[in-house]
Amino acid sequence: MTGADAMRYPEYLPKGGTIGFVAPSFGCNIEPYKSGFDNAQKKFKDLGYSLQLGPNCYAGEGIGISNSPQKCADELMEAYCDETSDVLISCGGGELMCEILSYMDFERIKAAKPKWYMGYSDNTNFAYLQATICDTAAVYGPCAPAFGMEPWHPAIEDAFRVLTGEKTELSGYESWERESLKTEENPLVPYHVTEPRILRTYVGHSLQTGLEGNGAADCAGSEGTGSEGTGSGEEIRMQGRLLGGCMDCLVTLLGTRFDHTKEFVERYKEDGIIWFLEACDLNVFGIRRAMWQMEEAGWFEHVKGFLIGRPLCFGQEMMGLDAYEAVLKVAGEKNVPVIMDVDLGHLPPMMPLIVGSLGEVSVTGNDLRIRMVCRD
Repeated sequence: MTGADAMRYPEYLPKGGTIGFVAPSFGCNIEPYKSGFDNAQKKFKDLGYSLQLGPNCYAGEGIGISNSPQKCADELMEAYCDETSDVLISCGGGELMCEILSYMDFERIKAAKPKWYMGYSDNTNFAYLQATICDTAAVYGPCAPAFGMEPWHPAIEDAFRVLTGEKTELSGYESWERESLKTEENPLVPYHVTEPRILRTYVGHSLQTGLEGNGAADCAGSEGTGSEGTGSGEEIRMQGRLLGGCMDCLVTLLGTRFDHTKEFVERYKEDGIIWFLEACDLNVFGIRRAMWQMEEAGWFEHVKGFLIGRPLCFGQEMMGLDAYEAVLKVAGEKNVPVIMDVDLGHLPPMMPLIVGSLGEVSVTGNDLRIRMVCRD
């Protein structure tokens, strides 16, 4: 794609550059987030970087966000458009970041020099809109306090290296955290990874790899074949624009004046879309409703595949419905690869994905590779 609507990629964080911090969702006013954020700043300074803190980073005056929606929007707008900082990292997720959007000027954002913005969960409200409204790439990755853990988990190292441009290919992590050991008294502990990562890969409704067996299919750059596969351990491939975030936030945006998803999907239809999705507060029925809503809104046109993170309700079953069937009711009808229990979202560690980049994904059994190409 060429022209005014081509995807824009910010310059990477230079050695000795300036890292900006903003709090458009929760601030770091309580433990363990305050100590985590404090230590993250120390670690970044020790690495030789300068820091720029927004006025809400330690604020806790808002409801579900750090301050009033107006003040949060003002902080984000000024930090993004001010060229003093090279990248922005959000201080946290939260509950009502959507309310700041009413005070945001996305035309001004689009006219500004592009800048990397990183955060996840409630930060979907900006990272996703950066891509779909402004054709500007962002990073769906950890928030600032995570960089205060001692020592850094490889996922945190990866996130930092994405911001510096040193990392464009990800492979996931061996184990994940079901229960955190982080407390107010022990705020800097690393992820408590005790559970082995086990991917489940489907093409259509057919399980290709996972606990129940293995198979194979080749779906590179196509709409998928629904193949049952020809043998164990063969590679499944897909390519498309990486788009997504937290489903809780996405369905809140759907149908509002900030929802430019259908235009984005149509604009990049030659590449197609790889949707990456994960859920926070949604139970399995909420996930199924969200998938239905996105499908009926036309979001899944030109889909090339799905990367589905472990939901916070991992292992939940209600009235015979589990998280796999909650997704597959819709995704399975698309006859494209659906990779489940990927390292994304609220059960860490998470892969830092560049929203809007061209993703080249391959899966062989339990081995996942994602190459992110910063192409317009």
